Amino acid sequence: MTRLSVEMLAADSVEPITSAGHAQLGIAVLAGIAVIVLLITKFKLHAFLALTIGSLALGAFAGAPLDTTIVSFTTGLGSTVASVGVLIALGAILGRLLADSGGADQIVDTILAKAGGRSMPWAMVLIASVIGLPLFFEVGVVLMIPVVLMVAKRGNYSLMRIGIPALAGLSVMHGLVPPHPGPLVAIDAVDANLGVTLALGVLVAIPTVIIAGPVFSRFAARWVDVPAPERMIPQRPSEDLERRPGFGVTLVTILLPVVMMLAKALVDILVDDPENTVQRVFDVVGSPLIALLTAVIVGMFTLGRAAGFTKDRISATVEKSLAPIAGILLIVGAGGGFKQTLIDSGVGRMVLEISEDWSIPALLLAWLIAVAIRLATGSATVATISAAGLVAPLAADMSTAHTALLVLAIGAGSLFFSHVNDAGFWLVKEYFGLTVGQNIKTWSVMETLISVTAGGLVLLLSLVI
Repeated sequence: MTRLSVEMLAADSVEPITSAGHAQLGIAVLAGIAVIVLLITKFKLHAFLALTIGSLALGAFAGAPLDTTIVSFTTGLGSTVASVGVLIALGAILGRLLADSGGADQIVDTILAKAGGRSMPWAMVLIASVIGLPLFFEVGVVLMIPVVLMVAKRGNYSLMRIGIPALAGLSVMHGLVPPHPGPLVAIDAVDANLGVTLALGVLVAIPTVIIAGPVFSRFAARWVDVPAPERMIPQRPSEDLERRPGFGVTLVTILLPVVMMLAKALVDILVDDPENTVQRVFDVVGSPLIALLTAVIVGMFTLGRAAGFTKDRISATVEKSLAPIAGILLIVGAGGGFKQTLIDSGVGRMVLEISEDWSIPALLLAWLIAVAIRLATGSATVATISAAGLVAPLAADMSTAHTALLVLAIGAGSLFFSHVNDAGFWLVKEYFGLTVGQNIKTWSVMETLISVTAGGLVLLLSLVI
């Protein structure tokens, strides 16, 4: 369902909103989010179930009939999975091929062989950013942390000096750069141009990752000085391989979908004629589905076959890559259902009407909403999806560039201050062997720095573009 048809459905199903209606819908939103937070934090319910129940609660508090709420939720779930589900699966396959073939190790070893001393934090942020392009954050952490621990131990580096840049690279890619699930869902929700969002996302990501990574790591290393925990240094995943794919071909494979999508954006800008044959070809070639599918097929040869994988082993690798993303798909889908319930209950229109009376810029409003949901739910993806649903009407009259910046503002807000209700908080804490206090002073502050820096850069770009 397109954004236009969604808004038409909302217009047909919801009475014009009065000031009293604003109050009821505002309470409904807070109650719905409160239900989700309570179920996730207090009752430890899976985010998929919490989002489903929270969506039904939102509809009930908003005064919508239960059957209408169910239709809104299932419609949103289906359209979200339809738009990003295949892309998530293809990204997971590419990430697993990268890890199992030793391609990721090859990139790590090549860059580390040429880096040392003061350049090591910069090398780590570069590795994490490149590897983080096709990987989910959690997968990237699992892949990168053993490398971080080994480098810190063998090179006698401060763990925070090496670890913070790696985490910053992964987190920035996750929040700002498609084809990660959060940005993709936000792009779909506000009908943004993927290529333009990708280009502007990379532009914002570079200074953000420098400030939150190598620069901040100097302070983090002074605040928290801990050694690499021995128990967390496992065997590297590809030591049993007879050979590994080369550095150059691995890098080309990872960057292939990004280049294809950027090429489409460039042609769209230069040609700007939907009937032009060249533009139509690049519209297909640069679509996320074709770009990622091409990278996966190429990766089977450049990564899998290059590592000596048989056809059966490549097939097994693909199969293993899909099982872990079931939970991610369901959470993203349920988040889309929650977003659709927000829209169909009239909340999106309420935000649009209220914001007209405020002097807050739309981009700052989007950032603030994403921050609030991130703090409440602990999930960057849930924050992105929910905020995108709330501010989608604001994108109706925006230019292509400002719609892309709206997506980035949401993504930046979704990374604000990770704390105890975020799974990533505990993942980092356990891998680095930190106390809760130490993790807040390093990881949580780093996430906040990313959010504020990226949000500020988005606002500055909005004044220039």
